[in-house]
Amino acid sequence: MSVVVAVVGPTAVGKSKLGALLARTFNGEIISADSRQVYRYMDIGTAKPTAEERAVVPHHLIDVVDPDAEFSVALYQSLAMEAVSEVTRRGRLPILVGGSGLYVWSLVEGWEIPRVEPDAGFRKRLEERAAAEGAKSLYRELEGIDQETAASIDPRNVRRVIRALEIHHKNHGVGPSSRHKKRPPFETLIVGLTAERRWLYQMIDRRVDRMMEQGLLQEVKGLLGRGYSPDLPAMSSVGYKEICQFISGKMDLATAVQRMKFETHRFARHQYAWFRLDDPRIRWYDVDTQAEAGVLKTVGDTPR
Repeated sequence: MSVVVAVVGPTAVGKSKLGALLARTFNGEIISADSRQVYRYMDIGTAKPTAEERAVVPHHLIDVVDPDAEFSVALYQSLAMEAVSEVTRRGRLPILVGGSGLYVWSLVEGWEIPRVEPDAGFRKRLEERAAAEGAKSLYRELEGIDQETAASIDPRNVRRVIRALEIHHKNHGVGPSSRHKKRPPFETLIVGLTAERRWLYQMIDRRVDRMMEQGLLQEVKGLLGRGYSPDLPAMSSVGYKEICQFISGKMDLATAVQRMKFETHRFARHQYAWFRLDDPRIRWYDVDTQAEAGVLKTVGDTPR
């Protein structure tokens, strides 16, 4: 069987840099596993690789749809599987890079995802419940019927909680965690990058400051100018949401930037629920201890 190398871990820890190094060293191509880099025009706030970086190393599943388009884990899995096949056929190494656990595991575990079409009426009823009773009431309902799925979702992410309840409702009482798995046609070597929390938060804060220097405010204004609503799921991402709140006058810029940092810290903590430090499938490397050299040796020693 062919081999896919997956580089996982929390945001801002250096996955993209390591993925690019692996691609250059082992004749590879990168397949993004980032749930926001699929959207066009959202470059700075998603830390998307630059055009220059993509010219050096081929990247897949970046700039796939417009920000107002529906994009699901089922579609991601299908496109990623196709990309893996194409890269392998060319005799190159597929390198999966990203921190979206839902996307990573759907591919490497071979989830058989139920094709549940959106139900506008059901969603509207739950949105009204969330507004009247609070988002936590929906989350508690999800915990009661599918604890595993609930554990993987931030209770404040109402959209994802509603989608999980929708799948359970439309799939005759079978929740997302009850998915069947089919072994994919490749082996996977999973390497994880991690960092001591205080150091990770510092890296996150520096990245947020860099995004502001690179023009995140102008990028968000450009998206709004194109007619993309701040209520779109794509625009609910950390960074875009806070800058939209600044633009609408709901908070000052300094508060928005600080909120971005805080919310990204929280998001990084949540990523460890998907990529557990005690998961025997993941070979973890601390960024403070010669991680690049260790990963290069591990990948180089892996039969392909």
